[in-house]
Amino acid sequence: GGAGYIGSHCCKAFAGAGWSVIAYDNFSRGWREAVKWGPHVEGDVCDGAAVAAALHQYRPDVVAHFAAYAYVGESVERPELYYRNNSFGTLVLLEEMLKAGVDKLIFSSTCASYGVPVRSPIDETHPQSPINPYGWSKFIIER
Repeated sequence: GGAGYIGSHCCKAFAGAGWSVIAYDNFSRGWREAVKWGPHVEGDVCDGAAVAAALHQYRPDVVAHFAAYAYVGESVERPELYYRNNSFGTLVLLEEMLKAGVDKLIFSSTCASYGVPVRSPIDETHPQSPINPYGWSKFIIER
């Protein structure tokens, strides 16, 4: 998700901090012009062979994972798309990271994993009870 909104801004910040950045994105929703701070690899997070090839080629110390669909309404209409990409895709990524010996992950979650707030502000100790497939697709991975 290095070409999406959050991913591209994080890539910019990481590069600004002196890190070497490699953006991995399938460009289904991201923007090629947003990838300006290092090489990019076009691939899908659900494609284990493509993920493995990118990890082997670049040998990262850390993976920052932003490859997710993030529209609540769409997740209600097409939950399978969200579980496949957000949940299954993350499991594929984690499996390939383990095989490649990469043991550091920055995971971008969502406030949708909390559902309806029982108190404010919401913090990491707040009970999680997602109310839509998008929130569930992220919550599943956090557990």
